[in-house]
Amino acid sequence: MAYVELRDVTKLFGTVRAVDKLNLSIEKGECFSFLGPSGCGKTTTLRMVAGFEDLDEGEIEVGGKLISSKAKNFYVPPEHRGFGMVFQAFAVWPHMTVYDNVAFPLKIKNLPRAEIESRTKQALENTNLTKQAQLYPNDLSGGEKQRIALARALSINPGLLLLDEPLSNLDPHLREEMRFEIKDLQRKYDFSIIFVTHDQSEAMALSNRIMVMRDGKTMQIDSPLNIYAKPKNQFVFSFIGLSNFISVKLTDGRAVIESAPEAGVLESDIPQEFAGAAKATLACRPSEVDFVPEGRGVRGVIDRMAYLGEIVDYIVKIGSQEVRVQKGRREPRFEVGQSCSVAFPRVVWYE
Repeated sequence: MAYVELRDVTKLFGTVRAVDKLNLSIEKGECFSFLGPSGCGKTTTLRMVAGFEDLDEGEIEVGGKLISSKAKNFYVPPEHRGFGMVFQAFAVWPHMTVYDNVAFPLKIKNLPRAEIESRTKQALENTNLTKQAQLYPNDLSGGEKQRIALARALSINPGLLLLDEPLSNLDPHLREEMRFEIKDLQRKYDFSIIFVTHDQSEAMALSNRIMVMRDGKTMQIDSPLNIYAKPKNQFVFSFIGLSNFISVKLTDGRAVIESAPEAGVLESDIPQEFAGAAKATLACRPSEVDFVPEGRGVRGVIDRMAYLGEIVDYIVKIGSQEVRVQKGRREPRFEVGQSCSVAFPRVVWYE
């Protein structure tokens, strides 16, 4: 039985359906990410799970207990749901020490002093904040402030931890470090995580499964590997990883670039379902485009070139079509303005 269940969950803002009949199951101990562009409904969905937004339709169940139902007019307030939550902003109290920040939610619950002390010390230890316990947040770095927020959320021993873009205010090195710490804490505490982000690398690194959202709807729910390698539609392909979309014309069983048919025929088998079509869109990753010897593939010209550490990033112009190509820096190099030929050995076909 799933630990978190959303059934036909809908949220309206005026005439806008911010979340539209969302159905979702999350297992106990799973890290599940909501991924999508700004305005897709991911944070609104998280806020409905947290209890900060009420539902307009549907119901939510956590741990086998109903927490929100529009039809049954049932709603459990956020403070009684027992979830840990970490926001994008650090949301720490500057006038309290680190210890008091973490202990505060336990004091609100009027727990015995010994239990408050035990839980607080354990949360500080597990987030590497024991030495900073008597310092104030303004004396700490951004990463340490975010650890305070995590420790405070963990101190209540939540079954579900809700993370709303908690790493976006950190620099790249700290973001990577915090990803590992969050995963370590999940293994230690065995809670479920709902992680909201627009950063695909964070979602791919942290998640057991990912839900890609667009305009309040689910585009795909799958493992990170399948989201990347087997996208269900063109939107998911475009949102996850770098992508090329190439418009082609289909004639006599051959595919040519729509804006430059004279550049050559694509060495790609046309799927049976496209046999009678006049046009199609081919999708591929920049790393899956190959430079090939003259006389093969499709002819183009190097329009831009940039070094990205171990990768050389090219833009190849074929008529009005731009194709991005990425190759290792040790492979033969092309210069801007140089003619080249490219092949597309791995493509996904879309109408």
